[in-house]
Amino acid sequence: MTSLLLYNESGLNVLDVNNTSDLEPQFSESVKSLIMLFISILIMVTVLGNILVMIAFIVDKSLRTQSNFFLLNLAICDFIIGAFVTPLYVLYLLTGKWTLGRPICKLWLIADYTMCTASALNIVLISYDRFLCVTKAVLYRSVQKRHNQTVLKMSFIWVMSFLLYGPAILFWEEVFGNKDIADSVCMAAFYDTWYFHLGTSTVDFILPLISISFFNLSIYWNISKRSKKKRQQSAPPPSYVNEHHIKPYVISASLDLSPDQMKNISLPLRRRVKKSLSQCLHTKDSAQMDNIPKSNNIQVIKLSRDKKVAKSLAVLVCIFAICWAPYTFLVSIRTACRGYCIPYYWYDITVWILYLNSAINPVLYPLCHKRFRKAFSIILQLRK
Repeated sequence: MTSLLLYNESGLNVLDVNNTSDLEPQFSESVKSLIMLFISILIMVTVLGNILVMIAFIVDKSLRTQSNFFLLNLAICDFIIGAFVTPLYVLYLLTGKWTLGRPICKLWLIADYTMCTASALNIVLISYDRFLCVTKAVLYRSVQKRHNQTVLKMSFIWVMSFLLYGPAILFWEEVFGNKDIADSVCMAAFYDTWYFHLGTSTVDFILPLISISFFNLSIYWNISKRSKKKRQQSAPPPSYVNEHHIKPYVISASLDLSPDQMKNISLPLRRRVKKSLSQCLHTKDSAQMDNIPKSNNIQVIKLSRDKKVAKSLAVLVCIFAICWAPYTFLVSIRTACRGYCIPYYWYDITVWILYLNSAINPVLYPLCHKRFRKAFSIILQLRK
């Protein structure tokens, strides 16, 4: 999201921008150099990381599943943020003024707000997909091959993200009057409208956070319930335990003999009885093992897989919350105090924390998904 507060040397904030024709650079040359180094690394990681994800879908056809297409949709959003939104913001941040004209300004604002919102909504979609995969496996398998629904969900994310901010960026001045924003300043005309920020923050952060928290908790409880049930099933049945606490009687054909009676039997016959007993017990043990349903093994594998899904989703969601919460919190405070109660640099910091999410996401894919690791290794080998 675009930083909501810019200052010149006198500390004048954006609410007074009508009284100034230009904004001076905010940083010294040494600070600019450090900022450029950090931001250059961030942009490079964001662009290359998300390009790697997109190439992985071309190289490895096994990645082309519904859930992975949602990850591809997220990678496209993050790539646009790294390749277009962030570089223009760096130029604006370091020079202190917008020099590319109003049309490019509006295009940049639309891309910035739309891509960040789409990134958040994609995480909701990924969480919902994992929720169905773990808690409603039958329903999930039935919709896996419905690619038209996958495309529809992905398209809905883009349309919803644009409609949330795009029309307001394009037509706010025509509908609610001109804000007289200087040409050297690039910001949305709704920058000081508290109810608009409250509504949009609810849609692009609060509701997504509630949704993904619900999906995560549902997955957690489902796995906990299944794990408890599995532990109960794995306990040996009472009948099997009793077989290992046999009384001092042996069974040979239809003959029941006590130890005293065994002494009266010839040695060869006694050996045959013991052998018969050993074979009998071995057969019963084997039968007991064979009676364990083969579906148990499948359930164990599926439970293990679902635990990995839950862990990867939890990491993705935690990163989302950490990166988005500071920005949303400061925007809410800004609407209450009209930009005067928080030092301006905190806005820039929270914006970059939000952009950092786009650089972290592609790093999470190989860490949490074996197929992505395999695809990335193939790509790197091809480069060699």
